[in-house]
Amino acid sequence: MSEARTRIVATADELYNARGIQAVGMDELRAAAGVSLKKLYQEFPSKSSIVMAVLERRHRSWAEGLEAAVRQVAEPRERLLAIFDYLARWFGEDSFRGCGFINSFAELGAVSPEVAQYAREHKVSFQEYVGTLASRAGAPAYLAPQLSILAEGAQTTAAIAGTAEAAQQARSAAEVLIDAALGARASRAA
Repeated sequence: MSEARTRIVATADELYNARGIQAVGMDELRAAAGVSLKKLYQEFPSKSSIVMAVLERRHRSWAEGLEAAVRQVAEPRERLLAIFDYLARWFGEDSFRGCGFINSFAELGAVSPEVAQYAREHKVSFQEYVGTLASRAGAPAYLAPQLSILAEGAQTTAAIAGTAEAAQQARSAAEVLIDAALGARASRAA
């Protein structure tokens, strides 16, 4: 990836996160990224292609950050809870404006099938990741969608409320769900 392309995507990500995708025009993006309009269109033939590059960047960042947080914990049950610890750190960042995929879907999902599909794929990959962690903890399959919904709800609540408290509340609820699921599995095995 060229240095200009990397700068354009990073700049677009910051601007879209702060103000929304539709509020940021190509000329503003060009100026903020410090590239000519010709260079911008050489790297990205359309605004849609920039939006998709930003979503890909966000997906990689999310997956890498989440995986790094989970890897710091050894015990399988605690790995599930590390998801919510990761959310708490993210919600506490000054740049937190909610989930970029939820925001993009809300803003463009009805008019951009490509954005809608990528947002869905991102959410499915998160649920699959949670499913892998739940399986490694010995939990039944129904736990993964429950924890995923908690995490998604916490993201939306934190963005609207403007506080990180939703992560701790979701973590507390996750503990109850995890313990119930692991207890149900243990009692069936006995």
